[in-house]
Amino acid sequence: MRVDDFDFELPPELIAQRPIRPRDAARMLWVPAGAEEFADRTIADLPHALKPGDIMVFNNTRVIPARLAGHRRGAKVEVTLHLRVSENTWRVFARPAKKLKMGDRIDFAAGFWAEVADKRDGGEVTLAFNLEGPGLRAALDKHGVMPLPPYIKRAKEEDGLTGDHDREDYQTLYAVREGAVAAPTAGLHFTQALMDKLETRGIRRAMVTLHVGAGTFLPVKVDDTDDHAMHSEWGEISEETARAVNDARKSGGRVIAVGTTSLRLLESAADETGHLHPFQGETDIFITPGYTFRITDLLLTNFHLPRSTLFMLVAAFSGLGPMTRAYNHAKQSGYRFYSYGDCCLLQRAETP
Repeated sequence: MRVDDFDFELPPELIAQRPIRPRDAARMLWVPAGAEEFADRTIADLPHALKPGDIMVFNNTRVIPARLAGHRRGAKVEVTLHLRVSENTWRVFARPAKKLKMGDRIDFAAGFWAEVADKRDGGEVTLAFNLEGPGLRAALDKHGVMPLPPYIKRAKEEDGLTGDHDREDYQTLYAVREGAVAAPTAGLHFTQALMDKLETRGIRRAMVTLHVGAGTFLPVKVDDTDDHAMHSEWGEISEETARAVNDARKSGGRVIAVGTTSLRLLESAADETGHLHPFQGETDIFITPGYTFRITDLLLTNFHLPRSTLFMLVAAFSGLGPMTRAYNHAKQSGYRFYSYGDCCLLQRAETP
């Protein structure tokens, strides 16, 4: 499909720069199959939008402070880690990448540096750090900042540079497994009170892990979706989670993916019958209109960038026409967009 089909105008003032407080005060747009009518709700209404016996699948990845500022022979270099290769080696997106050469050393702080071990297209570089394991993690904690998306702006004197507030805000309530360099942002709306209400309502819960990479922010630069290459991300679905999801489906429950990250992992691990299998490894699944969904019935997700792989995914899930109407409604109604913005609950379009 043409990438232009997924383009739309968005007023800059609708891009959320800070999260709403409390988290469960965020607005939620209900988009039923066909999207002829919408319902303006809040995320606090979610328990009553679902049915007892449904199962929600959350991504429990935890964001690390993966953005580093360093110097190479006196010149400034900024890198964002996005995929761990080994205990001391990461693939990163570097700026400026073109000036980096194999073997170049980038100094981030006294006793903390890395060498360029490989170069790829699109500004991607492999760095071998002089620290590994807990030592590297401690250095990232001390010298790194949260890898906020480029559309969230922070002045130098603001806390975004040191991450004082964003280190908490850009993390889900249930984040436990470190490794992501971008938050599964649909999960940012959940509070303990909301989780308790879902449990009281009889909504089941399951956890998966997908370490979201910085590639999720990369623009689609090709003209046709067939020519776009997705970056791989590491994920895991345990036997316990697979069993819980399959049991819920057998008893008539629906599968609700909390975020596109959970959905992509579920769809990567489900077979053609909709049976979910345990999974561990990398996935580069790219979902566009025409894809047949195997297991996901509803999707809770934020509002995404134009021309992005994520808007293509929701267009595949609910239909390009319905999602275009939904986004127009959201813009006219003042919904807040992107990572710190509001959300929508999408019902999967009926298969023809």
